[in-house]
Amino acid sequence: MGSIYLMTTIVDRKIASKYVELFQENELNVMYLTLGYGTASSEVLDYLGLESKEKAVAFSVVEEQTWITIKKQLEKKLKIDAPGGGISFITPLSSIGGKKTLHFLIENENYQKEEESTLKDTTRELIVVIAEQGYTELIMDVAREAGAYGGTVIHAKGTGKEAAEKFMGVSLATEKEMLFIVAKTEQKNDIMQAIMKGAGLDSKAKSIVFSLPVTDTAGLRLMED
Repeated sequence: MGSIYLMTTIVDRKIASKYVELFQENELNVMYLTLGYGTASSEVLDYLGLESKEKAVAFSVVEEQTWITIKKQLEKKLKIDAPGGGISFITPLSSIGGKKTLHFLIENENYQKEEESTLKDTTRELIVVIAEQGYTELIMDVAREAGAYGGTVIHAKGTGKEAAEKFMGVSLATEKEMLFIVAKTEQKNDIMQAIMKGAGLDSKAKSIVFSLPVTDTAGLRLMED
């Protein structure tokens, strides 16, 4: 039994396809790709050997052993540590919204997740919801009823092999919306359960939801007071 992580990879948009191919070779069929823009100065970009500030950001959920394997390949095959390579990092998941979501994310029915994150005593959590486009208001309505204050939406595209184009009734290679909600730890379960019940995999929103531990925040005091 091991840990599960959200793997975030940020690379130059021009070479993103090489990274997606490597992930697919390692059977990471459930990925979400969005676009970003680097903020480094031109001098820093020149120093790092980067030609463009345009970035691709890939999100995927991985098991601990999978990350160890992929990290080695990123360093050896794609030279991610070299100038112009990119960066990939992992964040431990603290909870996942049901067995269906777990199976969807890692496609391993025999896996048993650790009961809780290795980060203890965190007071807040980042709830991540990935859903079909057009259902953000529905998701936020049920989340607010359970105590959520608000959320931030980014657009992403699912990627996957042809054989995994549909998994558990969810189309992978379609436009998605990723919703980020910061909530108190004691409210997290209620919010996640509300989303699963009102906008989960059995609904038109086809939402999957998981959470990450947040070690500290700024800017939420007035809302909470």
